[in-house]
Amino acid sequence: MESEIKKIIEECEAYAQENGLKLNDSAEMLEGLAKRLLENEKKYGARYCPCRVIKNQPEIDQKNICPCFYSKEELEKTGHCLCWLFLKK
Repeated sequence: MESEIKKIIEECEAYAQENGLKLNDSAEMLEGLAKRLLENEKKYGARYCPCRVIKNQPEIDQKNICPCFYSKEELEKTGHCLCWLFLKK
C-alpha cells in the first residue's frame, strides 16, 4: 500500500508541476489524502476527490475525479482546492 500511496503523490506532484501549482507542504496531509484517493479508487473504481460526495451517478461523479472539475475555480477563488491537496504558487 505504501508504494501505491507514493505513486499517487508522485502523480499529483507531476500534475501540479504541469499546471503551475504546488502540493500541500504537509507530508502527513498528503499521505492522508493519497490514502483516501486510493480507498475511493478501490471502492468506486476511480480516484474521486475525498472532499466530494459520490452519488453513484457516473455523469455527475465524473467531475469529482481528482483533480476534480471544480478545483480550478476553487484555486482561483481561494488559492487552494477544497481538500487542500493543490495550492497556487
